Amino acid sequence: MAEGKSFFVDTTKCTACRGCQVACKQWNQRPGEKTYSQGSHQNPPDLSSNTWKVVRFSEAVGEKVNWYFFPDQCRHCVSPPCKDVADGKAKGAVIQDEKTGAVIFNPKVKIKPEDFKEVRESCPYNIPRISGAGIMAKCTMCFDRIKEGMLPACVKACPTGTMNFGDRKAILEMANKRLAEAKGIYKNAILTDPNDIRAIYLLVDDPKKYHKTAVAENTIGITRKVALKRILNPLKEFQWIG
Repeated sequence: MAEGKSFFVDTTKCTACRGCQVACKQWNQRPGEKTYSQGSHQNPPDLSSNTWKVVRFSEAVGEKVNWYFFPDQCRHCVSPPCKDVADGKAKGAVIQDEKTGAVIFNPKVKIKPEDFKEVRESCPYNIPRISGAGIMAKCTMCFDRIKEGMLPACVKACPTGTMNFGDRKAILEMANKRLAEAKGIYKNAILTDPNDIRAIYLLVDDPKKYHKTAVAENTIGITRKVALKRILNPLKEFQWIG
């Protein structure tokens, strides 16, 4: 599913205002978190079943102080490993919309804690969360808004142009254009896993300085289900010439 929709998150424009984070909460009617100061601008400290987007804040002190802002959310993988695992645990728990590519956790399907552990471990970005009632939850790509021709709430609320959204082809073109511009100033600028995900970030320094899972920690799509197919059908991995 190569087409559909995508986000482009230009972190060079992010001021950590957290407008996207608040808009996500408001639109999706998620309750607040009981939290406290972590000694950082970031709050709450992590994603949860009620917080689907959090602006991560990292401070690096060297010859000068550098701030790294990272609006973390589900990447909506083109080939979501969470779905491959969930399909074998709780059928229908993870749905991928054919038109947009949005990866959606079905709030009507419960999953066992031990099965959820495998779903979460399959995610290269450590995104899936679960409620006490056994319901998985995360960013939905504001699927309900998109169907009505509206932008995702986080994109609509962003005042700086950090958050962008649209048809995947146009977003990839935008992202690559900004990357070329950024490289003129930041030699280490990269796009995060643009061929594999629908929430693509522009970073200008070591990804680990932004967040430990800013880029994939493991190989997208290589789940037990896919690996089994390769074992049983090894010849399909090759294209014969002759």
